[in-house]
Amino acid sequence: MNLSRIDLNLFIVFDAIYTHHSLTRAAGVLHVTQPAVSNALTRLRNTLDDPLFVRSPQGMSPTPLARQLITPIRDALQGLEQCVQTRQQFDAATAKQTLRLHTTEQAEIFLLPRLLERLAKHAPGINLEVEFMRRREIPLALAAGELQLAIDAPLINHSELVSKPLRRDHYVCVMRRDHPLAKHELSLEDFLAARHIHISSRSRGSGHIDLALRSLGHQRRIALRLQHYSSLPSLLARSDDLAAIPQSLAQLGPWHSKPLPFDCAALELHMFWHKNADHEPSINWLREQLVQCCEELEKELPENAGSSSSA
Repeated sequence: MNLSRIDLNLFIVFDAIYTHHSLTRAAGVLHVTQPAVSNALTRLRNTLDDPLFVRSPQGMSPTPLARQLITPIRDALQGLEQCVQTRQQFDAATAKQTLRLHTTEQAEIFLLPRLLERLAKHAPGINLEVEFMRRREIPLALAAGELQLAIDAPLINHSELVSKPLRRDHYVCVMRRDHPLAKHELSLEDFLAARHIHISSRSRGSGHIDLALRSLGHQRRIALRLQHYSSLPSLLARSDDLAAIPQSLAQLGPWHSKPLPFDCAALELHMFWHKNADHEPSINWLREQLVQCCEELEKELPENAGSSSSA
């Protein structure tokens, strides 16, 4: 087979169909029409004399030949992309593009203000789009280029992804400033006797605090479970409830904070990106900015994460 007679763009279409199991979704990612993707697939089928994909309840399922071809095709496409990117110079000051991120709510609250400040100063032409995705959806979104970076707990495991620790955040207990417990050291008995507000993006399941208490043979009363932090200030202001939240968030709220009266694992945040983006200049630059934002935050927090403070 003479390679000069094959349109190499057909392999880009092949990769998109393989990734998304759908001609329509592949067309959306490639910013072309669905008939254009269908036509490209027909041409590649004729060239390789194989159907490559067949319709199934799961979408467009690859044939044995397609499964055999996907790895060398992706390696070749990645090599071509890296060759092009090494010749491109990225200048943050003049770059004009949109970068898409997945973040947890905690990272969105404490990290985005710092990141936007840096973008306004050093990269005024770069825009951000931030969304929250289910963890199982993140690897596919990164592979398809729908996301450039993800910031989440180290719970996303995929062979195609690269991760780097970004921050370890200790938990503290927050309450309204005139709370009766604000006047003295918080004991374990005080903590267990109080009503608690628990914030988790998950609708059920135990978090770091409850796992730590369970290991000690204790259980707290969760009077309210939330999936977002936005209403927490007003809820604490009108009650004697307590909430255990990351220290980076505690310093931002109108409340009094105290160290937890027991040991608890820290909340870890990692950055995730697809291995194909390892050498993409704009994503490398963004990763550097996020690391520097976290370093700035660390300098502003009390040296002793367990020390009592008022926000």
